Amino acid sequence: MPSYRYSAIDHTGRSFSGTLEADNLEAVRKKLAELRYHIVNINEVASSTGLNDLLKTFSRVKQKELVVFSRQFATMIDAGLSVLKCLDILSKQTKDPVLRDALTTVRVDVNGGASLTEALAKHPRVFARLYVNMVRSAEAGGILDQVLDRLATFLEKEQEMRQKVISAMMYPVVVFIFATIVMGVMMFWVLPQFAKIFDDMGIKTLPLSTKLMLDFSIMARDYWYLVAGVIVAAIFAVVLYGRTETGAMHLDQIKLRVPIFGDITLKVAISRFARTFGTLISSGVPVLRAMEITSDTTGNLAISQVIERARNSVKEGEKISDPMKSSEYFPIMVTQMIAVGEETGRLDQMLVKVSEFYEAEVDAMLKGMASLIEPIMIVGLGVMVGFIAISVVTPIYTMVSSVK
Repeated sequence: MPSYRYSAIDHTGRSFSGTLEADNLEAVRKKLAELRYHIVNINEVASSTGLNDLLKTFSRVKQKELVVFSRQFATMIDAGLSVLKCLDILSKQTKDPVLRDALTTVRVDVNGGASLTEALAKHPRVFARLYVNMVRSAEAGGILDQVLDRLATFLEKEQEMRQKVISAMMYPVVVFIFATIVMGVMMFWVLPQFAKIFDDMGIKTLPLSTKLMLDFSIMARDYWYLVAGVIVAAIFAVVLYGRTETGAMHLDQIKLRVPIFGDITLKVAISRFARTFGTLISSGVPVLRAMEITSDTTGNLAISQVIERARNSVKEGEKISDPMKSSEYFPIMVTQMIAVGEETGRLDQMLVKVSEFYEAEVDAMLKGMASLIEPIMIVGLGVMVGFIAISVVTPIYTMVSSVK
């Protein structure tokens, strides 16, 4: 379906522009007329495979923009504004071009008789399934302002958790890249020069550490394409394996078993599961539907598989907590709190408590890991540099001693 770029003036005299998808130019004029816009200009956006089009195709709305949109939408609805009026205001003031175009189209669809849920569902790259389903339950229950506020809080918590993990990993990643560059310079330029110096000095017998280091340097320099080819092939093989159902499951299971990082990954997944599931239930989404959505948002197939087993058990009339008790991934505390929540009818509140507990756990682990990784990386770099220095100096020192 072709896209059209338009400029228009609303009933208040305010000028704005946007993009609409329609079958033809007349359909665009009709949609804008339905919104009571005075059309200034309409141009068809030429289809192209240029860089800008590719970037637009793969671009996503920043989570921060969705948080602001949801919070403002909730405030306006609570103040008594109509959905159409809210969408009109928000589509004009948002700075993100992808979100702005989506909201403009959503407003057109809602004005044409579609529900807000149906209009949002047409933009899966902007509004995820969780977002759409929560809005669906809000429309059915007449609590759109409350659910939008919960969505904003949920997205804020998700963004906060993601930022904490990224911040904790930033230092070791930077140090690792720096160490890799230093090793590359040593292997490809510095050590070959020392090999020439040893030959010129007539040193024939080298210590084992020096010989191994120089041999590895020569191999890396002369056969770098083979080394690079092996590394690229290994990465490519892992990526291809990860795209298969079995491979993706195995890799996600490995992520949960890696020392230290596996524990963090597990706790992040459990926290995300609890907060997503709790938010959906408290917003009126049916349990089975909520579990289906939650299993897609955990970020780990091993955890998702357990949730799917629990979902099947609920279909058969069993409790949610029963399959989780037999799983190696869900701790006893989590399953017990879910069981208590089921018995007392306060499952959403229990899930929020679980999420808050594991968010605090992850925060503490990340802080501890950051303080622990720094000295480990420094010691590691010191050992590496010291090994190279000793391997280079030892032959020279041995020759000078023999001359004396």
